[in-house]
Amino acid sequence: MIGFDLTGGEKADAPHFSILLDIGPDIAPRAAIGDKGYASKANRAAARARGIAPVIPYKANEKDKPAFFAKFLYKDRARIEQGIGVVKRFKRVALRCEKTARNYRCIVSFAAGLCLLKFVHTTHLELK
Repeated sequence: MIGFDLTGGEKADAPHFSILLDIGPDIAPRAAIGDKGYASKANRAAARARGIAPVIPYKANEKDKPAFFAKFLYKDRARIEQGIGVVKRFKRVALRCEKTARNYRCIVSFAAGLCLLKFVHTTHLELK
């Protein structure tokens, strides 16, 4: 997990798409992979304006769909879902025990850091 943005449980994630595109000054993503919840012309235009290829499937009722869709890149979205699943194995993250957004953001960051350390450590052991 490189970055995340907290939203309310009753709010849609799609309006926060542009925030996720601006991960940081040192990171320049080449593609933005999202599900059909992010399928809007505004989100696609925001990604293209930053030089990022939007890999978001088109809705069935959407007009002017292009013939080509990068299915190969879209398959990597499963990795994102798996990464979130690993972070949700932490009880405090899954049950949302924290009362404030600041505390919950800290717990999610801490859990993601621990997952990253475990991933790097096991990868290092496999390379030997």
